[in-house]
Amino acid sequence: EAQVVASGGGSVSDGGSLTLSCTASGGSFHGSRMAWYRENAEKQCLLVSSYNFDGDTWFDGDLQGRIAISHDVDKNTVYLHLHTLKPSDSGVYHCALGTPNVYACSWGQGTQVTVSS
Repeated sequence: EAQVVASGGGSVSDGGSLTLSCTASGGSFHGSRMAWYRENAEKQCLLVSSYNFDGDTWFDGDLQGRIAISHDVDKNTVYLHLHTLKPSDSGVYHCALGTPNVYACSWGQGTQVTVSS
């Protein structure tokens, strides 16, 4: 069964952009569904995006227009493109396979995104 790891976080200023990566090992994303989450300072695990590899994608309403997903099959990696970032977008971003799950933020380390005003 594939394992996934999120990376690419960093510190940016208000209005900046980041691209996060979710890379699979021990398998591929083929035929899977995956999701991105943001763990905020209150340790809430918030769904950011849900992505079905048939093309069905859901984004959190607050991020509409500021978020996109792309998939590099050869690199077995899904990318989360974040634009016009706000301080409220800060948190630890996690990716996980499967349907959305409130416990997903506890499954891996995630990658820290810090947006300063």
